[in-house]
Amino acid sequence: MVVPGFYESQLTVLAIYCIAALLLERYVDGQKKKNGASASQDPGSRPLNGGIIGDKSARAYSLLQKSYLLVYAVVMGADWLQGPYVYSLYRDQYGYSERIVGLLFVTGFCSAGLTAPLVGVWADQYGRKRLCLYFCISYALSCFCIQFPFLPILFVGRLIAGFSTSILFSCFDSWLVSASQQDGVSSANLSTIFGRATQINGFVAAAAGVISNELVSATTTFASPFVLSAVLLIVSYGLIRSMWSENYGNQEAATSAKTDIFQVARLKQAWSIVRRDPSLIVLGVTQTCFEGSMYLFVFLWVPSMQESSPPNVDLPLGYIFSAFMVSMMLGSLLYTCIISHSLPNSDPPLVLHAKLSSLVCLVASLALATSYSAATAQKRFWAFCIFEACVGMYYPVQGMLRGTMISNDHRATLSALFRVPLNIFVTGVMVTGVSTNRQLVFSGCTTILALSSVLTAVVIVRRTTEMAAVQTRPA
Repeated sequence: MVVPGFYESQLTVLAIYCIAALLLERYVDGQKKKNGASASQDPGSRPLNGGIIGDKSARAYSLLQKSYLLVYAVVMGADWLQGPYVYSLYRDQYGYSERIVGLLFVTGFCSAGLTAPLVGVWADQYGRKRLCLYFCISYALSCFCIQFPFLPILFVGRLIAGFSTSILFSCFDSWLVSASQQDGVSSANLSTIFGRATQINGFVAAAAGVISNELVSATTTFASPFVLSAVLLIVSYGLIRSMWSENYGNQEAATSAKTDIFQVARLKQAWSIVRRDPSLIVLGVTQTCFEGSMYLFVFLWVPSMQESSPPNVDLPLGYIFSAFMVSMMLGSLLYTCIISHSLPNSDPPLVLHAKLSSLVCLVASLALATSYSAATAQKRFWAFCIFEACVGMYYPVQGMLRGTMISNDHRATLSALFRVPLNIFVTGVMVTGVSTNRQLVFSGCTTILALSSVLTAVVIVRRTTEMAAVQTRPA
């Protein structure tokens, strides 16, 4: 039996831990920078004419950070508001079967995968700002479509939402990188903007869960968060139009890409590279296993929590969603703590990331195994929180491994290839009736995550150890 207010209290506890960890991390990092600056300061050195240039660069950095982070916070707020109640809207309010709900989710997923190559070409050719403006319009249109319990309109809405998601996770970052180059912002400052965007995203996600929960309670309809999301998207349109300048990509690459829109030739080239290096195959397997399990979790967490709770009890899904998002932030902070404050005699950074990757997959596997065997809703809730913490560690760990082990010339190509088995895996599971076999799906995810952990420990750790040995070998 779940105690009334249980999820709200657990969210409060997690939020306190997260804020305390964030403040502590910032304090320790500030002290390290202060000590480093004091040790390297040269009293006899004076800037010559760098002061004016530095001031100009600082102003450009400040303006770019303000214009990007403000838009990013509003846009991500609009996106996260839709997270907690999309399943409940389709299943509980509109009354569609879980198989139909699964097909709606698959439609959005496939739409995002199929339109991703097109979005990249259009952004390079017609401008990133223009595509971001189109995102605001199309995503707001998908929020409009979801208000109608008519299946064809709902499928159209999912198609539009998938297309919008492709723009969200490609064009916004591309605009920032290009704008920073145009304004002369350093790579260190650009990294700072990305880091602050990640922190803002976590806080916005947690707040969106609480707000959506209160909206549903006040309006007694699961569709109300989507209305607020559309309002925020309209606000985002105005902000982008007034604060951002236009920038473009490589026009020659965009022109050549039009002859191979779905990048078939590029995928063939990627496969010829991967099959010669087992470590790249394992990286692709890890991406398929972990991200596939994560996408399936997005669909399964609501019905899983409902079946473990007493009947006729309305779960505060917004608060539960916020707790998951705070758990993800804690995982990201734990990663930062491990990497930034590791002991001097510990493993080289690349080897440490490989071992963390194996550990994250193993813990995620155990978390899902605990969730489907848990007898109470509280245990299942905490198992899901642990899984979300693993998600928070996974992305920076895998980003580091891919960024180091894959050359810059082939990084985009291999990323496209790795998404092919991921799309096939998720679509196949969803289409074959995932909702009626939740325990089987969680069992399968547990197995493939454990397999990924073992493969990473055997192949990736050994490969990164060899790379680290070559880098430290005297010339």
